[in-house]
Amino acid sequence: MSRLIPEDEYGKRPVGAFHQWMDGVRDPYTGNVEVRTDVRQEEESEEQLREYQEEVVGVIRKVHDTANNNQYTLFRKFYRVAALLCCLTLTVMLLITVAYLPPVGSTDNPAHNEVAAKYIEDGMQDTGAVNIVTGMILDYRAFDTFGESNVLFIATCTVLILMRNDKKKGRGSAEEEERRDSFYEPKSDRILQTAAMILVPFIILFGIYVILNGHLSPGGGFSGGAIIGAGLILYLNAFGFEKTERFFTAKTYKWISFCALSFYCIAKSYSFYTGAHHLESGIPLGTPGDILSSGLILPLNICVGLVVACTMYAFFALFRKGGF
Repeated sequence: MSRLIPEDEYGKRPVGAFHQWMDGVRDPYTGNVEVRTDVRQEEESEEQLREYQEEVVGVIRKVHDTANNNQYTLFRKFYRVAALLCCLTLTVMLLITVAYLPPVGSTDNPAHNEVAAKYIEDGMQDTGAVNIVTGMILDYRAFDTFGESNVLFIATCTVLILMRNDKKKGRGSAEEEERRDSFYEPKSDRILQTAAMILVPFIILFGIYVILNGHLSPGGGFSGGAIIGAGLILYLNAFGFEKTERFFTAKTYKWISFCALSFYCIAKSYSFYTGAHHLESGIPLGTPGDILSSGLILPLNICVGLVVACTMYAFFALFRKGGF
């Protein structure tokens, strides 16, 4: 039986070998199907039209890119000239400033004598701290120390944004998540875990001691916070994220950093305001040498220590796992 060819090709005609040979569709000897001449011509004309369109588009793009390149070249030249002028101006200003400085070690050097004498002679009376360095950092230059603490917090936020492990993207099954997390957990090392159980409490206690005695002896928030952070990192290496996150998570870090930096900002803003207007702050300095003395220096040391400890642990957790 013969079948009908669709109407849009040949009209409703019976199809057989003879009719296909007459229409130029089938070779009578090999039986291979061939494309009719008019169909080939249409396809060739379409290919030529497509090639012509691509050539036109290519020329237009080339002209557009050339114009953009010319503008970019002009901008680069202007940028280099402006950068050179800025560097030269800054260099000349610094050289002129240095030319007006007194010689090193000169008795007429006001910056060398007055500032150092102020810290040494009036430091204990003004700050109540026996440690002159701590009094200088957390009283005379407390605003600068607050900026350093904010730098640590901002650095942690930046690393968190760049290296975070977003579990919502590409989240697999529960077994895959468990297998992926087990990669970051340490092996069961009896020696390491036993040593950590003994050392970590003493390390954290020593860090607290260094922070609380920063206004009485060498130490303070930065060194004590680094010691506490080292203890947390040791505990993490020994017992893994699963046990560490029972008491220290990302939420814990956020609240500790927020509360510490907020208290530091509010306390020193009040102190700066009263000092600038020659008002009594009402904050007692206490007796120099006592643990509860030096006014705001002791609580500020605690705030700095908390921020430093959290930052050290957060950096280690982020670089190890991408999140915590």
